[in-house]
Amino acid sequence: MKKIIAAIVAHIFLIFGIIVGIGIFSETKANEGIIKFTGELERNVTLRILENDTAIKQGYFQELLDAFNAAYAEYGITAVDANMDQYSDLENDGPYGYGPDVLYQANDRLMKYVEGKHIQPLPVETLECFDNIDQKSWDAYRAVIEGEEYYFGVPVNIQGPLMYYRKDLLPENWQTEWDDNKNNIPDMLENWNDMYKFSLIRKQQGKFGYMRSFKEPYFSFGYLFSYGGYIFGNNNTDYSDIGLSKGEAEKGAWVIKQLASMMNEWCIDDTITVNAYAKIGNGDYFATVTTPDVYTLFIDQMVLNGMSRQQAIENLGITSMPALPLSGDLTQENPELIPNIMMGGINGYAISSYTKAPNAALAFVNFATSYEMILRRNQLLGIAPARVDVAKDVGGLSEIINQNLSLGYYEIMPSIKETAQIWTPAETLFSDIAKDAFREKNEVKYTTLASYKAALQKVDKQIYDAIHTLQ
Repeated sequence: MKKIIAAIVAHIFLIFGIIVGIGIFSETKANEGIIKFTGELERNVTLRILENDTAIKQGYFQELLDAFNAAYAEYGITAVDANMDQYSDLENDGPYGYGPDVLYQANDRLMKYVEGKHIQPLPVETLECFDNIDQKSWDAYRAVIEGEEYYFGVPVNIQGPLMYYRKDLLPENWQTEWDDNKNNIPDMLENWNDMYKFSLIRKQQGKFGYMRSFKEPYFSFGYLFSYGGYIFGNNNTDYSDIGLSKGEAEKGAWVIKQLASMMNEWCIDDTITVNAYAKIGNGDYFATVTTPDVYTLFIDQMVLNGMSRQQAIENLGITSMPALPLSGDLTQENPELIPNIMMGGINGYAISSYTKAPNAALAFVNFATSYEMILRRNQLLGIAPARVDVAKDVGGLSEIINQNLSLGYYEIMPSIKETAQIWTPAETLFSDIAKDAFREKNEVKYTTLASYKAALQKVDKQIYDAIHTLQ
């Protein structure tokens, strides 16, 4: 609490710097959105803030509101919960006065509002966090309009998939039998071939090794990316070039089917996504992959199953994704390995174009992205901060995720509205590939790499047609 009070005091001083900075900025950017930020705080206003459900449930959002309201009480500025669905549609709600003033969402959801001018370009250089966020994170909110570069959001946390596993479920002999290179890291956490082998052993014992629903494209695209596939050409900006089938992406599709074969049919739909916390908690699953902001949900389930909180923290391991075989064959012995690139996202704040208090809204965003509030968000929610200074100070998974981003192991979701058309066709294909592992022999669809390639090319066309038919 002392740190938050310090943040409030520091922020009051900081806001004067922002006001001065904004004044300079508005003189140099003849932009309809930017010039709304005059630097003069609107007084006696109420800001409606849309946060994500996890931040609300874990109590972080209320702490943030309380701290901000205390800092800005003298201006009569109050921030409140917008009290609406986290995926509400600003495009439909905003013009009628029903949308929030400030939104927190993933970059693909926020940036789809740029074309319709539903969110505002921001004077991000004036924010305290500006120099402490890597350019790769800022790029998720960058747009070039009529030759000018603008930023429409402020990065808060990096949503990069990580592997969660139970240390106490490793084989007792793992150091002698599952650590070929003697680097004190279990082989099944270093490469998918050993995870495949270990998962088959656990399945024979009535348990499971790695488990993950493949229906969610966010977690399945990465297998295609690792072998040369991509979503849009020209760094995800050219939606005339759909590339899920490009390179040797068919090998990634084959990997999905092989991984599905060591699971059960729950991998076809969302079942594992829903039950993974409980199943990791009771030891039925050895490992799964998800985002860093759900760390506490695993810990809670392990405690419910008899561990003390300290034991749960000690036994829940988190690591980067295992490497993939260059061949795509998970049964190959001693394969040449390549990095498993995954889809990532950058969650952040944006400001509605319909707000009647843009300067107060910017002050809220500046406060919410201060060092102290991002650190507190990390402590309560386990998020991986986009602020490099916070990530470095807290270390652990936050530092791992920042490193993965800088190494290019995360392919950030495209920040154009056409991204909305990729999910359904991809979801259908990934479910179908996973289902293939459980079909009767005479009903199996995918038997050769060419058959995977053809299926991916069909999805490329479906996405292309959906985008260009709607235009």
